Amino acid sequence: MYNFLPVLNVFSRILLAFAPAFLVPLAWAWFLDGRHHALVWAYGFAFTAFCGLALWQCTRAHRRELQAKDGFLLVNLVWTLLPGFAALPLMFTVPGVEWAKAYFEAMSALTATGATAFAGLDDLPVSVNVWRCFLQLVGGLGIMLLVVAVLPLLGLGGVQLYRAETPGPMKDTKFTPRIAETARGLWGVYVLFAVACMLAYRWAGMSWADAFMHMCTTMGLGGFSSHDASFGYWDSHTIEAVATVFMTLAGVSFMRYFIVLRHRTLRPLLNDREIRTYVAVLAVSILVVATLLVAHDTVDDFPEALRTAAFHVVSVATTTGYASTDYAQWPVFVPVLLMFLGCFVSCAGSTGGGIKLVRMVLLIKQARRELVRIIHPRVVNPVTLGGVVMPTAVMTAVLGYMLIYGAATMGLTMVLLFTGLDIVTAFSAVVATVNNIGPGLGEVGPASNFGVLNTTQVWVLSFAMLLGRLELLTVLVLFTGHFWRK
Repeated sequence: MYNFLPVLNVFSRILLAFAPAFLVPLAWAWFLDGRHHALVWAYGFAFTAFCGLALWQCTRAHRRELQAKDGFLLVNLVWTLLPGFAALPLMFTVPGVEWAKAYFEAMSALTATGATAFAGLDDLPVSVNVWRCFLQLVGGLGIMLLVVAVLPLLGLGGVQLYRAETPGPMKDTKFTPRIAETARGLWGVYVLFAVACMLAYRWAGMSWADAFMHMCTTMGLGGFSSHDASFGYWDSHTIEAVATVFMTLAGVSFMRYFIVLRHRTLRPLLNDREIRTYVAVLAVSILVVATLLVAHDTVDDFPEALRTAAFHVVSVATTTGYASTDYAQWPVFVPVLLMFLGCFVSCAGSTGGGIKLVRMVLLIKQARRELVRIIHPRVVNPVTLGGVVMPTAVMTAVLGYMLIYGAATMGLTMVLLFTGLDIVTAFSAVVATVNNIGPGLGEVGPASNFGVLNTTQVWVLSFAMLLGRLELLTVLVLFTGHFWRK
C-alpha cells in the first residue's frame, strides 16, 4: 500500500504556516468589530496551530523527500482540508450559516472563485469580509506556490508541488535554476502588484478597509466584495477603471512579469503569442458588447456603453466576477458571451481560472493542422507556439484535458438537474464553479447568490470549484487504482 504518512508530515507544517493567516482578520476585528469577534479569530488561530503541531508530532518519524504521487496527494489535502479550517470561524461570526455553506464560502475564497452563499454582506462584521477577501489573495496564485517559496525544507519535492499546483499545460517551465527561487520571484511580483492596486483603490475613493479587501479579490481574480451591490455600491467610473486595469494585468501570466523585471525589458510581454491573443480577444469582445448595448437601447451613448462593457467583459473573462449592474438583464447574447469568455480567456500562470487561453490557441492550431492534413495527407505541419514546435506529449495532454473538462462539466450538470435545478441555473452554476468565474445565470446570477441552493447542490459545486482550481486531472488522478499501488 501507498505510504501517505510523509505527506501528512508535510501537511502538518503547512497547517502551521497557514495558522498566522487568522491574525489578519483578528487585527481588523480588534479595532473595528469588538473583543468577541477578535476572540473567534484567536481561537481559529490556536485550533489550526494545535492541529498542525499535533499532526507533526504524530508523523515526524516519517519524513522523506516528496515524490510525484506525494505532490498530488498533498495538493489535494491542502485544497480540501484548509477550507474546513478557514470555514470554522464563519460558523461563529455569520448568523444562521450552516456548515455546508460556510465550507462552500471558504472553498470559493481559497480557489478564488467568488461564488458567495452569503447575503447581507454590508451588515457582516468587517473581519468576516476581510477574511473572505484575504483568502482569495492567498489562494489566487496558489497556496502551494507560497509553501514552496517559504518552506525550502521540501527540497526537490517542491517540483512535484509546482507541477501539481501550477495552472496551464506547460508546467515544467522554470525561469530560475531552483524551483523555490521561482516561487519566491512570482510571489514577489504578486505582492508588488497588490500594493499598487490597494493604493490605486484608495486614491480612487475607497476606504482603507475596502481598498484592502478589493485589492485582495482583484489580484486574486476572485471577485468577492464587502457589499451586496459589488461595485454598484460606489457607482464610480474611477473605481471601475482602476479595477479594469488591475484585473487585466492579473489575467496575464505572472511568470512573464517576473521575466520582465529580471531582464528589464518588455519584450517577453510584447512577443508572447498568448498575451497578444488575450488583449485582442478582450478588445474585440468589448467592442461587440458595447455595440449590442447601444443597439438594444440598454445604454444611451457609445462611450458609456464602452466603459460599462470594458468593466464587465474584463471582470467575467478574467474569472473575477465583479458587477456594477445585473448584466443578466442585458440582451441574452451578452451574458452567454461573458460566461463563454470566462471559460478560456485567462492566461496560464495568472490567478484566473478556466481552461487557459494557451490551451485554446493550441486546440485551434491543432484543428487547423487537421484540416490541412485532409487536403495534403503527407505534409509536415507541426503545431507551433511562438516559433517553438509543441511536443506531442503537450498536445496529448491538452486534448486529454479538454475531454475530461467536457465530461466533468456535463456530468456535474446532470447531477444538479437530478437534484431539481432548472437547466440554465444548473449548467451556468457548473460552468461558473469549474472555471472559477463566480456568478452564473438564472437563480445564481449576478443579482443573486448561491445561498438559494440546497445542501446537496452546495456540496456538488464545492467539489466543482476544487476540480477547477486544480485543473481536474490533479484531483481525478486520486480516483485511479494505479495511484494507490506501491
